[in-house]
Amino acid sequence: MERYLCLIVLCPMICLAQVGINTIAPLQGVHVAGATSTVKIEGLNSPNNVKNFGGANSSRVFVNANGDLVLGDVANNIEVIFDAENYLSDAQDTGGADANDCLQTGTGSGYTVVGWPRVIGPGSSTFTLTRPAIVEINYSLSWGNIEKAGIRLSDGHARIVQCFMYLKSGGPAGADVINDLDGQPIGLIGPNGQFYTNNSFTRGERNTFHNTGTDYVKLPAGTYCPMFKAQLAVSDTGGTGAVKMFWGVGNDEVQIIAHYYQ
Repeated sequence: MERYLCLIVLCPMICLAQVGINTIAPLQGVHVAGATSTVKIEGLNSPNNVKNFGGANSSRVFVNANGDLVLGDVANNIEVIFDAENYLSDAQDTGGADANDCLQTGTGSGYTVVGWPRVIGPGSSTFTLTRPAIVEINYSLSWGNIEKAGIRLSDGHARIVQCFMYLKSGGPAGADVINDLDGQPIGLIGPNGQFYTNNSFTRGERNTFHNTGTDYVKLPAGTYCPMFKAQLAVSDTGGTGAVKMFWGVGNDEVQIIAHYYQ
């Protein structure tokens, strides 16, 4: 009689082919119940798997083509996909799409496109995402040659020198990328600003300064080109004359890091 009862109990489990831990009613092939329950796989821990980052770090688990749980390589998690030094053309250019001059404005938004990639091509002016990623953007953008008719400023006005990055689709002449992966407006990427003032037309530094910025944006797969907009603003333009400056006149650096999550 006992043997018969055991068969009755085991048959439903065999038919269902489900395993329940802390539950007698599994809802999936393997069901671990409990608000604080977890699964431990010793083959994935740091002593047994060189791909485990160890320490206080977390390592991402992926499912391969065979359905196995595996730890991803570093390239599966994070990758430097763009690292360009002296990114913008250094020559002072006041005309055309590649102009890098910036004319003084009053308070408010007077942003204008500044600079053009020094070298055009994949890895030099564009980066490509093959899958969605949270993109970390770091830049150091040079500026200088603040002048009025070729002479140093001497009026003592405090001017703010601001810039931000934005992205173009496909290349520097492509369309502006205005929305992220979720359809939300991207806005200004890594906005940054500094104040500049000078009291002597014979002395005072006017070359070469840097603005730096860091930001994150979620992007879909595609090819993108980093570009910049900037402004030179003063609270009162009265009597200051036609003041201008140039961007990209020194060494610029742009670094793009992809943090993959899919």
